[in-house]
Amino acid sequence: MKRLYEKSELAFSLVWIVLYIALLNAADAASDWIGVVKIITLPVLLLLSLSIAAFAGRNRLWARYGLTRVSGGNGGRFLYFLPLAVIASVNLWNGVALRYSGFETILYVGSMLCVGFIEEMIFRGFLFRAIQKRNAAAAVGISSITFGLGHIINLLNGAAPLPTLLQIVYATSIGYLFTIVLLTSGSLIPCIVTHGALNALSAFSADGSAYQQIVTAVVVTAVALGYALYLNRAARTAARAK
Repeated sequence: MKRLYEKSELAFSLVWIVLYIALLNAADAASDWIGVVKIITLPVLLLLSLSIAAFAGRNRLWARYGLTRVSGGNGGRFLYFLPLAVIASVNLWNGVALRYSGFETILYVGSMLCVGFIEEMIFRGFLFRAIQKRNAAAAVGISSITFGLGHIINLLNGAAPLPTLLQIVYATSIGYLFTIVLLTSGSLIPCIVTHGALNALSAFSADGSAYQQIVTAVVVTAVALGYALYLNRAARTAARAK
């Protein structure tokens, strides 16, 4: 992997995206065949997470990929990341339900926390930084759109069309927000935490009506884009003040 990274950071990121999607779907299929939710998926995702973290650590890439503290001012400048907490709670807006057994809930939550780390490192870390070297604006757009469209794979796993379409829409806006958070704070950690929590709390989500799903998607999109615009403006103001 290091040789590929040194040759082409973009190719390196694309290989990781393909590898992640292939292994995740194979692990989910194996878990379903066994009959225990995420029983194979969690070990596979833990291995991928450790591999990514080890690669970044060995090659001193923690700072490049945002695995550092938030920089650029006090917490008030970022509204103490409270809009991220709002987004993280979205799966509880339509009610709370226990969807799995206790053991399966642990496996599911652990898997989703790993997904938050892996996807942020792949999309906001590897892919974004690879494209940013050539075109910063394109990097923001491509990273956000590919992150949103990646959720279309849920259709292959039996998800209904409407929730999947709505998820693609608000996931794209969240992807854009996460990219702005990385650019303005210098840290990917708030994005990893929010992403992991958002996914993990889906273990306790209740099914909402079509109307509730649409309203949720609209509100989440508005919060994500509004917060992203605020962060951009705050960053420009801080830059002018220097």
